[in-house]
Amino acid sequence: MIITDTHTHLYIEAFDEDRHEMIERALAQGVSRFFIPAIDSTYTKAMLQLEAAYPKQMFLMMGLHPTHVKDNYPEELRHVERMLSEHQFYAIGEIGIDLYWDKSTLDIQKLAFRHQIQLAKKNKLPIVIHCREAFDEIFEVLELENDEHLHGIFHCFTGTLEQAHKAISYNMKLGIGGVVTFKNGKINKFINKIDLKHIVLETDAPYLSPVPYRGKRNESAYIVEVLATLSELYGKSPEAIASITTQNSKAIFKV
Repeated sequence: MIITDTHTHLYIEAFDEDRHEMIERALAQGVSRFFIPAIDSTYTKAMLQLEAAYPKQMFLMMGLHPTHVKDNYPEELRHVERMLSEHQFYAIGEIGIDLYWDKSTLDIQKLAFRHQIQLAKKNKLPIVIHCREAFDEIFEVLELENDEHLHGIFHCFTGTLEQAHKAISYNMKLGIGGVVTFKNGKINKFINKIDLKHIVLETDAPYLSPVPYRGKRNESAYIVEVLATLSELYGKSPEAIASITTQNSKAIFKV
């Protein structure tokens, strides 16, 4: 069984003490494809080192995370463009809008988001969207950029059934992670109404650990809990769901 974790921050400081062991635990569970989203330029070196250590398993993205869109965002976007010209990446991400931490940066978050969508189209890459308390704002930008080249993943989808259908209408897969295992996560109430062809698996490690690890550091091996929950909700074997979602990831990332 091949499992694909489409969103995991394996390079960040939370894993500095046991990164190799943590990755080995995931590999032992059948997780053999890890897609690695960017945050900002300060993490680029660590991402490249991770890829060098596991060249067959790690697939990097490049982008500027919305919570890191600050006054220096033009400089950060230039870094993104430079890296795209120098190295192979499989998506622009994670990008988007986050109004949970700071609403004052909304205007520049929108500018950075739209600029990076255009970069993705120019480079024929998918986008990976971060959305927190910003569905309307995200959809507003996607509507402006909607064309046959727009595609990607709505990472950590936590919206309503209606918002799920809207995201899919913009040629987005839904990234489903630990939240689907929460009793109060809401998406577990309707996710099986969404055809599996629109779903990919993710952990967002080290964040958003699934039950029974909720509140602890997440890691890619825990994706099997997401798989088990979806297996129950869809009435399909974990192997079938792993196969379908891995194929979906290949359709998005072209690898």
